[in-house]
Amino acid sequence: MPFEVPEGWAWTSFGYISQHNTGKTLDKEKNTGQLYEYITTSNLYWNSFDFSELRKMSFEVHELDRFTAIKGDLLICEGGDAGRSAIWKSDKPICFQNHIHRVRPLGNIEAKYLYYFILLIYLNGEIKQYLKGVGIQSLSGNSLASIIIPLPPLNEQKRIVAEINRLFELIKQIEESKLSLAQFIKQTKQKVLDLAIRGKLVQQNPNDEPVTALLEQIKGKGKTSDKFHYPFEVPENWEWCKLGEVNNIARGGSPRPIKHFLTKNPDGVNWIKIGDTEKGGKYIYSTKEKIIKEGIKYSRFVNVDDFLLTNSMSFGRPYILKTDGCIHDGWLVISIEKKILNTDYMYYLLSSHFMFSQFYNSAVGSTVKNLKTESVCLLFFPLPPLAEQKRIVFKVEEIFAQLDMIEEALKA
Repeated sequence: MPFEVPEGWAWTSFGYISQHNTGKTLDKEKNTGQLYEYITTSNLYWNSFDFSELRKMSFEVHELDRFTAIKGDLLICEGGDAGRSAIWKSDKPICFQNHIHRVRPLGNIEAKYLYYFILLIYLNGEIKQYLKGVGIQSLSGNSLASIIIPLPPLNEQKRIVAEINRLFELIKQIEESKLSLAQFIKQTKQKVLDLAIRGKLVQQNPNDEPVTALLEQIKGKGKTSDKFHYPFEVPENWEWCKLGEVNNIARGGSPRPIKHFLTKNPDGVNWIKIGDTEKGGKYIYSTKEKIIKEGIKYSRFVNVDDFLLTNSMSFGRPYILKTDGCIHDGWLVISIEKKILNTDYMYYLLSSHFMFSQFYNSAVGSTVKNLKTESVCLLFFPLPPLAEQKRIVFKVEEIFAQLDMIEEALKA
């Protein structure tokens, strides 16, 4: 025996404490009788059943007792994910196919205790010693009957099952709480960005160089219009600007047919695609493909620290380039004026719900919506002094770092 068991317990086998058999084999030519719905391994999951695609097979009256599961029977998959199990809990019997074992406990045996034992040896890998076959392994009837199990008295079986149920329910609640907390963290980050772009995250410094002066320096422009026209008030030394006033915005281009321009030459030009981004990432560091240099004139060449904005499908997602290359027409490029815009502030601004709402409302198209260059150029954004932008970035990243630590802890 693998280990000592408490007094009153005993080592036994599945074949000794249960009656078991497999279901009926489907044979359309030989099967006769009345049609009944039946379940296969595709309907049987851990502790549950999927009834979305039940089939029918003919059963003779004398076969029903052997090939039908009743309430309290433990059903176990023979192959595929061998060992996958669930207890039939319905008062209505169900027929089953030959790749499913029906285990019907005898006497003082709790079916859920047997289920949890199968789950245990499945999770710890011990079930593998009972599987047969090369490549795809299965759990035969003889192997199932030979599985040894430590068996406590019935009342203790019930107490064990109740405690496992309680712990599983607690785990479920913890997992649901993790999901709720993860969603809360996501919402908190958006709230932080919202406060940041409204001038409410850090204090203003009257000694910061006013934005109006910077705008006049670069393009001879001051205020674009009165604050009355804008969605919310901003601090006194901030200004509202259009994206196209202080940035160069353009759409990418695609050489066609693209396969004629792709190259494996390491001296080729980086061909930047959505697939080169990382989920939740901020930067694009490298590309999987390159194009020949002749393709540049049919595309759009972009540079390190330019912003790429997805302009179709999941539009409005910003990335900061850390490599040069060419972009296709699924991107917009925003080249910022660094004399008045901090790169990281611009990233957090473009990532805010406020900007995404503007992107969404300006997108056009009936089936697939796209962002047009002209429309994006006309979108307004709040612009703080350059020094305050840097303070905002520092504070945002400080808060985000703390939230990310909590988020990582949830994954542990």
